Amino acid sequence: MNLSKITTTLSALAVSLSAALTAQAADWPQIEAQAKGQTVYFNAWGGGEAINAYLAWAAKEVQGRYGVTVKHVKITDAAEVVKRVQTEVAAGRTNDGSVDLMWVNGENFRNLKNGGLLFGPWAEALPSWGLVDLNKPVRSDFSVPTDGYEAPWGTAQLTFIANKATTPAPPRSAADLLRFAQANPGRISYPKPPDFHGTTFLKQLLLELTPTPALLQQPVSAGALASATPKLWAYLDALHPHLWRGGKTFPASAAAMHRMLADGELKLSLTFNPNEAANLITSRQLPASAYSFGWPGGTIGNVHFLAIPANARAKAGAQVFVNFLLSPEAQARKADTRVWGDGTVLDVAKLPLDLQARMRNKAPGALTESVPTLPEPHASWVEALEAEWLQRYGAR
Repeated sequence: MNLSKITTTLSALAVSLSAALTAQAADWPQIEAQAKGQTVYFNAWGGGEAINAYLAWAAKEVQGRYGVTVKHVKITDAAEVVKRVQTEVAAGRTNDGSVDLMWVNGENFRNLKNGGLLFGPWAEALPSWGLVDLNKPVRSDFSVPTDGYEAPWGTAQLTFIANKATTPAPPRSAADLLRFAQANPGRISYPKPPDFHGTTFLKQLLLELTPTPALLQQPVSAGALASATPKLWAYLDALHPHLWRGGKTFPASAAAMHRMLADGELKLSLTFNPNEAANLITSRQLPASAYSFGWPGGTIGNVHFLAIPANARAKAGAQVFVNFLLSPEAQARKADTRVWGDGTVLDVAKLPLDLQARMRNKAPGALTESVPTLPEPHASWVEALEAEWLQRYGAR
């Protein structure tokens, strides 16, 4: 096919998508009517008390306003939910699946999208979409185009946490971290991959250390992995002997690291929420002297999304719930550090002044410095990095 025909084909697809989304937006009252009485089984991480409390509030609001019941199915690994959807569809459950809405990351979205297991497009037809900040990466998830098959929900960025009482001058780069670990043996660690935070830490190191960063934005291959990662493995070989328990074992999660930081067992913890330390101080899980910091060269960040499986039973109810979660009211509450502290995906300048103030408020312990955001590698790198890490270090 020549370039002219390709351009014509892409233009036709764009027009078709736009028409479909416009038609769906016009049908929103009908979608709300269909949603009334439906029960939405929302599969989302259940490991954070603040997140669970926020979702309980949102579920209560949607029940009262729209007659939609939301059940939070608390999960630890979204990949297991993907497998369940795949199994159900393969078994012929094409309209009565057990999952109506998922909180997914880029790797899981890619697998669902490639397998034709997503309902849509629907996201950009939501009434709340008009306030979404299109300057944020809301149309790409780990370098995979979303094409309206998932809706952005919040923003995240790798952030480190320390205690001013014991660590007044934290490490500010991968090289600094190695020197810090050597000077503080047994007081540094990171969650064991494939834990999400552990894998994110690996990607952070890779982005800083690789001589070929452009390769990370493309689908992984054996050649790309061999070219991009040697400095990462050499770095970890040097770092691990100085880690907690000599790098022979690793904390199970970031939450475990927070507890170890509070107990003084570790000098650093990490999170993907720049406001989490503020929440942990408020809930007295960390001391008031805890603080957040980033690396001047940047830390990895992204937008997190919500997707509806193709075999969901309550597709209308799921859309109504997501539309509420994207509303200024729900986004402002979510961004409040006293509630959750998860960054908004809305264009704050378009919101009423009182909501702008709420979203910009920073509680003690939250990240206040400006840290450049580094792009996520292509989703296919996640599985490759985890497999290589487990082969090299997982059996120790």
